[in-house]
Amino acid sequence: MKIYNTLSRKKEEFHPIEEKKIRMYVCGPTVYNLIHIGNARPMIVFDTFRRFMEYLGYQVTYVSNYTDVDDKIINAANEEHTDCGEITRRYIAEVERDMADLNILPAAAHPRATEEIGGMVRLIELLVQKGHAYAAEDGTVYFDTSSVPDYGKLSRKNLDDLKSGLRELKVAGEEGKRNPADFVLWKPKKEGEPFWESPWCEGRPGWHTECCVMAPKYCGGRLDIHAGGEDLVFPHHENEIAQYESAYGEKFANYWMHNAFINIDNKKMSKSLGNFFTVRDVTSQYDPMVLRFYMLSAHYRNPLNFSRELMDSAKASLDRILTAVERLRDLCGKAEGSEAASDDVVSMIDSEVRNFTEKMEDDLNTADAITAIFEIVHIANANLTEKSDPKMIEYALSVLEKLLGVLGIRTERNKESLSADVERLIGERQEARKRKDYARADEIRNELFKMGIELRDTKDGVKWSRI
Repeated sequence: MKIYNTLSRKKEEFHPIEEKKIRMYVCGPTVYNLIHIGNARPMIVFDTFRRFMEYLGYQVTYVSNYTDVDDKIINAANEEHTDCGEITRRYIAEVERDMADLNILPAAAHPRATEEIGGMVRLIELLVQKGHAYAAEDGTVYFDTSSVPDYGKLSRKNLDDLKSGLRELKVAGEEGKRNPADFVLWKPKKEGEPFWESPWCEGRPGWHTECCVMAPKYCGGRLDIHAGGEDLVFPHHENEIAQYESAYGEKFANYWMHNAFINIDNKKMSKSLGNFFTVRDVTSQYDPMVLRFYMLSAHYRNPLNFSRELMDSAKASLDRILTAVERLRDLCGKAEGSEAASDDVVSMIDSEVRNFTEKMEDDLNTADAITAIFEIVHIANANLTEKSDPKMIEYALSVLEKLLGVLGIRTERNKESLSADVERLIGERQEARKRKDYARADEIRNELFKMGIELRDTKDGVKWSRI
């Protein structure tokens, strides 16, 4: 397995800390609102990575946190005249609903920042003792970036350039900083904000500290893999490395994986531009599996453009795969076995399974892995019929189900109901066909098409789908 390591800027052969075990930590959302499709991409990508590594026989300890204390949460609570706990409880439940819809496997743990404050205080104390952090007069504790010779190694940012660029950006309340690039580890409380006791003042930790405590605690030590969106490379992950490695004198993670951004109609997603979509916005119009399939149709390190046209294309592609799965299931109960089993068909399928695995082992190349699945669909459609050996049909079906499972794609379609008017028109069309009134049957088909319902006449009866 080769992984592109953001730290080295190259693909590296994966070697776990422990044989056949992986400690993996993925930065989770700040829970103050519904998650957007940008939040969903790392969830889907790294859940797929986890599934594939388990497919290869690894035992994966997968941990993803919830940031449940933050300025955005406090602002949301103030706007609703409630407390932060109410906001975070509500939106953690909403996140978990979206993750279930997207078929994200449950993590080994979902630690919450507010439940780990004691560990953060102890980490900050250790950094102060070792000379990597200092307290200002108002009780703010800063990390001293100048104490780390290789600060900036993940993002490839030069500390002197950072100091120069930040010198003019110092704002009120930062007078206690020694260097413009220093960052907050502990901040004093403000009126109406949640706070905790510490040796420096009543307050709360800075955002960059929480994962340094939660990741090793819940993963069982330093990490094999730390992952998240590319927006976290700097300053979040850079500052995590600085704290953890300064405190404990060992690498925080051996591999750093980051997915690229999502654009909307070739523009950056932004609330101010009015092109901001939550997962719930999208799944109200498409099956969640279409969104997952769409996310995996491009390599995770490539920017992904989102549009209705591309989602419609993803839906059509996924429909083709799921239709093949349904056909094979149907054939399993009908196959006569009058034709002898063909080693050639099995060989072709096995070749594509190897191709799928090779593509996934090349830095999780899901886009090309999906191509291998389409090849298996083509092989099955072209070679397997009611006359085929049942064992061959069962084999092809099991392969498709297994590989789609690696991608986290459910193979059972969501059952949709039709309105009474649509049901009536389909029934009327069937009666017209029995009367050989094909003009009326075509007229009804066209009417239904305008209503967004497409009909297919098969030997097993009429099938419908939404368009």
